[in-house]
Amino acid sequence: MNEIIREIEAAQLKENVSDFNVGDTVKVYGKIKEGNRERIQVFEGTVLKIQGGGNRTTFTVRKISNGVGVEKTWPMHSPNVEKVEVVRRGKVRRAKLNYLRDRVGKKAKVKELVK
Repeated sequence: MNEIIREIEAAQLKENVSDFNVGDTVKVYGKIKEGNRERIQVFEGTVLKIQGGGNRTTFTVRKISNGVGVEKTWPMHSPNVEKVEVVRRGKVRRAKLNYLRDRVGKKAKVKELVK
């Protein structure tokens, strides 16, 4: 890749990125703009996948809201993501948990990683 592009992307990276993996239950604190006001809204769910590299890294979080599955994809290094807080670690053997989309209830749970 071109050196100029690499330098620009390195300047956009966040210094303190949370350490989480696929299968973890996380709280994403996202900035929401409503008119001229700005507030922080929490989105809590399971990380389905992490993809991309560098400043283009994104992660997808899924939660069940009123019986309906809701997924949001967040850019890892976005200024709109205030912080990512790990609630619990998950024990998974896959890089992408797309199979959770078809499951409901207890089947959709991910086992907790005990250290």
